[in-house]
Amino acid sequence: MPEPATTSRDRKRGALRVLVYVVAWLAMAIPASVGIFFSSETQISVASHDAVISPTLSGYVTLRTGPFLPDVRMDSGAPLGVNVVLGKTEAGSIEEAVERYAFIASQPDAQIGLVTGALKRMAIDASVRGGLLALLPIGIWFLIGKNRRRQLLGHTRLRRIATSGLVIVVCTGAGVVLVNKSWQAGQPSVVDATTWLTLDEYLPGVPMPDEVRGIEIQGSLSAEGTRRLVMSAIDTYQSSHAFYAAARDRAADITVRDPGEGETVAILVSDRHDNIGMDPVVRAVADRAGATVVLDAGDDTSTGARWEAFSLDSLADAFEDFEHRYSIVGNHDSGDFVETYMADLGWTVATHEPIDTEPMGRFASFNDPRSSGLGNWRDQVGMTIGEKSAYIADILCASDRVGTLMVHDINMAKESLARGCVDLAVAGHIHVQTGPDAVLGENGEVGYQFTNGTTGGAAYAIAVGSKLRRAAEMSLITYRDGRPVGIQVVTLQTTGYFTVQDWVELTFELPPDGGGEAGVALPGGALAPADTDEDTSPAAPDRPTAPADPSPESQPGE
Repeated sequence: MPEPATTSRDRKRGALRVLVYVVAWLAMAIPASVGIFFSSETQISVASHDAVISPTLSGYVTLRTGPFLPDVRMDSGAPLGVNVVLGKTEAGSIEEAVERYAFIASQPDAQIGLVTGALKRMAIDASVRGGLLALLPIGIWFLIGKNRRRQLLGHTRLRRIATSGLVIVVCTGAGVVLVNKSWQAGQPSVVDATTWLTLDEYLPGVPMPDEVRGIEIQGSLSAEGTRRLVMSAIDTYQSSHAFYAAARDRAADITVRDPGEGETVAILVSDRHDNIGMDPVVRAVADRAGATVVLDAGDDTSTGARWEAFSLDSLADAFEDFEHRYSIVGNHDSGDFVETYMADLGWTVATHEPIDTEPMGRFASFNDPRSSGLGNWRDQVGMTIGEKSAYIADILCASDRVGTLMVHDINMAKESLARGCVDLAVAGHIHVQTGPDAVLGENGEVGYQFTNGTTGGAAYAIAVGSKLRRAAEMSLITYRDGRPVGIQVVTLQTTGYFTVQDWVELTFELPPDGGGEAGVALPGGALAPADTDEDTSPAAPDRPTAPADPSPESQPGE
């Protein structure tokens, strides 16, 4: 039977009515969302500062530095711009802060991603709130009902449309104001009434790197001291950018052992201490070695404070595409911030028990129980190192043998190695490489202890600077069938050239004489060194050494 004409007509009217409501909703939602977006702001940690960012239509990324330094800006390359108002930070002086800005600017990708991500979240939030706000007039329209609308708005269709449109505009505008300004009361506005000059105009005759020529600076601040600060920042930027960029390029040419069939390589870093310049270098070494796992043995910061988020952002950005990323907290990362932040960035933080991993087999990791600052003091906030070592051993030795134990201080692994419950214990903390050394366990099993040097090239707890303060080290650990089978150490010297040590095979058989005391490194250190040696520096120093059994007190400032 043919469909009745009235039914077909009703369906068309219903569809048209829905379309009208959708168009009306969009007509209100889009301007409301745009208004909310450009009226909103959010707080994030940028360049070691608590900062407030807000979108603009200026087409510039503008950095508001406060009353003591000139503001700077750069073309965003799009109609959309952003204001970044810097708040509090931890810096001993203006000069120290400026040097830090320049160093961070030499590796800007993580900070750019942070601001971009915040703007995206703000845009999504504004769209949701604008869409919900636009539903309010439509909901009121339905609640009033057809008969009441005619009484309020008139009987003619044109008058009802005109009147309802005016009501919608008023409601939407009022809603935008209420939704945005309800929590922004008291926020100071920054009015830019200055003259902007390019760096070439601000500092005539000073050589400029090509990457910074597009930066403009607030021209009204012309004091000689301010100009010297800017010149110092440019010099730090140029030195840092050139040094680490050259090291990253050289990393592609080093000769390291290639993983064999069925093998996995993990790159171990430790004691970065805010040196974000090393992150792209470490990643380049990882790529050269075919690494697919990153192990972070702690002390990524100097104090564990929120202002050091830039260091964590940089490391996460360098290894963003790695599926397997593991980190722990060192004594300089003490507090809740670092571990929580790394977890939010997608890293597997301290496991506190053995877990099964696809590339490394059984793996366990534990945080350092101590708290340290920039000086040589160290508080015990939980267990002592000895107590922690026994605690870890009780957990690991109650289960199947663990392939890799990652701790910050190798002394935390002593008891587990002495009982023979671990194949390999890796750590950092003392800023100097030790091992790999074989240890005979009480059960007759052989395990290895290895301490990675400082990846940040840190002298004590400070590594931020235009160049390395000391040699920077990273280690490549080879896994086969879920068990560590070798270690190769790669060191970036202060000269900017690499030293590649022998690949050391880890064998878990006792020496022919079966000698050795349980819990003590076997004579001769590693049982089976490989016979390859590669040195890419003009003059490679001998492998650094440290005391065989470093205690927590032996390196007071690390």
